[in-house]
Amino acid sequence: MTLIATSRDRGIATLTLDSPANRNALSASLVGELREALADCAADETVRAVVLTHTGSTFCAGADLTAPPDPEAFVGLMREIVALPKPVVARVTGHVRAGGLGLLAACDIAVAGEASSFALTESRLGLAPAVISLTLLPRLDRTAANRYYLTGERFDAAEAARIGLVTAAAEDVDKGLVPILDGLRRASPQGLAASKELVTATVLRSFDQYAEDLIARSAALFASDEAREGMTAFLERRDPAWVR
Repeated sequence: MTLIATSRDRGIATLTLDSPANRNALSASLVGELREALADCAADETVRAVVLTHTGSTFCAGADLTAPPDPEAFVGLMREIVALPKPVVARVTGHVRAGGLGLLAACDIAVAGEASSFALTESRLGLAPAVISLTLLPRLDRTAANRYYLTGERFDAAEAARIGLVTAAAEDVDKGLVPILDGLRRASPQGLAASKELVTATVLRSFDQYAEDLIARSAALFASDEAREGMTAFLERRDPAWVR
């Protein structure tokens, strides 16, 4: 079963996360297919930019706890989005949770609709937003990062735009994307690649400097007793033992 649907229209490649049964969770298969699709876009001279979107009511629910990807593979996916010499635009009309926010933040531009919602739920599972900090922290308002990293609270598209997670909140996402995609179609491939390289250079250096440590930190958290209790409680739809 294919988890990534692809289409092309006037220089824009659309990659659609198409695993609604598990809310487009980041399974090993989905991460692998998305990396392959991005590589195809990079190699296709007719592709000017990439739109990353989803089927169902959830853009991405975070890691698939039943079939999680290798942490290095997920970090590789985020880095490839950042380093892709073509802009990647997220089209979000649903919910985004945990690792899904790292995927979203790797994109260059993001437009979110009124039905979308966001939450960094890791702390409630005995985990932390470790590897996704590579893409999140360069974008997020520091005060907002402090709040949402620690509390796991849900917030809406307007708040996501205010704190820098998304570029814009729109009543109609497709209308909101029209001027953005028009601008990308009018730009030259060389101009897009060189311009993107300027704005992503610091983020890519952060990957090179911190990714290995954050992968190790994430693995240690996932192997802990608290995380096992947190993930078991989540799958059993109950509060973990530490809730007061």
